Amino acid sequence: MTTEEILAQIGALADEQGLPVYAVGGFVRDRLRGMDSADIDFVVVGDGPEFARLVKKRLQGTGFVVYDKFCTASFLLDGRKLEFVSARAESYEPHSRKPSVRKATLADDLARRDFTINAMALSLNSASWMELVDPFGGRQDMEHRLVRTPLDPEVTFQDDPLRIMRAIRFATQLDFRLEKRTKAAIAAMRERLAIVSQERISEELRKILLASRPSIGFKLMDETRVLEVVLPEISALKGVEQIGRHHHKDVFLHTLKVLDNVAAVSQSFPLRFAALFHDVAKPQTKAFVPRVGWTFHGHDEIGARMIKGICRRLRLPNDVEKYAEKLIRLHLRPIHLADEGVTDSAIRRLIVQAGEHLEDLFILCRADITSGNPARVSQHLANFDHLVQRIHEVEEKDRMRAFQSPVRGDEIMAVCGIGPGPMVGRLKKMIEEAILDGQIPNEHDAAYHYLLSIKDEVLASGEPTKKRMP
Repeated sequence: MTTEEILAQIGALADEQGLPVYAVGGFVRDRLRGMDSADIDFVVVGDGPEFARLVKKRLQGTGFVVYDKFCTASFLLDGRKLEFVSARAESYEPHSRKPSVRKATLADDLARRDFTINAMALSLNSASWMELVDPFGGRQDMEHRLVRTPLDPEVTFQDDPLRIMRAIRFATQLDFRLEKRTKAAIAAMRERLAIVSQERISEELRKILLASRPSIGFKLMDETRVLEVVLPEISALKGVEQIGRHHHKDVFLHTLKVLDNVAAVSQSFPLRFAALFHDVAKPQTKAFVPRVGWTFHGHDEIGARMIKGICRRLRLPNDVEKYAEKLIRLHLRPIHLADEGVTDSAIRRLIVQAGEHLEDLFILCRADITSGNPARVSQHLANFDHLVQRIHEVEEKDRMRAFQSPVRGDEIMAVCGIGPGPMVGRLKKMIEEAILDGQIPNEHDAAYHYLLSIKDEVLASGEPTKKRMP
């Protein structure tokens, strides 16, 4: 069923029931922008949940969820979520985002909404079909590309401080500006975010990271000092210090450039998240070395260790944590290989360490090549492209991506006459190291003969030793 057919059917039922019914919120905003929305919200001047039951029955929707306390009900129709709410007004306690609700007029309902661009309604009744109700100038704000609250912004953010993050998120997704008073209120009310659950804040951060240019949101968070509250580690990246003629580029601005570079070529949230935090340990590792300049030795390893605590604070899944830890730990390795010269052994080790995320590591490393000097960037990119070509050549030759010893544990135990235990792992590790060092090819027979050559000495000593093939 098309959007127009859904609206027409709901409008006809509204007329039958003698109820004013409106499409509202993001659906109206997107429709005015020439876009279709997957979900549609409706306001019923009357009993919203009861009207929703009638619509579900007529349109043969699936599922039905009702929240009597909030006068809201929803169901699914052809993959869309349709949500119906009784026109209502809300009031809040200072230390809670959960509103007290009472039935009210359409005007009251639109006034309680977060931003003017979301406080518009389209009538579905035949007498006023598709008439726009826009009491707060949302359409004009869309034309001026503004995010603005319908009421006093401090009251809006006091009532529900999650709207602080939503304002920044909408400005980022739509590439709009924050209206002056709205932006000032965000800065003034930012500490109110303390009463918002971390999961809700992280969801807004996720949407900002997935925008076309996520840097817009992080710059707005910086300008309003929201960044200090929600991501203090990223806020700490700001600033440039200079000693004599030596200065380092602002790590915060560099990070945003890297993030936008990644966003231009990948929709992956974990990859964009890793890009945001790839230099997170630079403030802790910053040092000035005379005649050398600024250094950040070890920021890759320290950053990888930091990311576990950050991900857990942000309530992110374990797979995102492990992925980001790996990419942050490895993000300097390809650049160093390109600068220092490439050996097959070093390439094999990188391929094994990166595993299935090797191509993502390439994206991050390429995005990390930034400079105000275009010629310098071009040269570094050319060197990196040459490295990637060499890596692919070695990978194709050695089949290293899902690398592990061709001689498995059961075979090692049978050949050596030993049972399960640490010695099996030691022998297996020695075979893998021999392959990575290029002593033997990544083939079963070669690995088997290598095992025969080392097993007696290793078993006798109880400790692994490196032995070159004759």
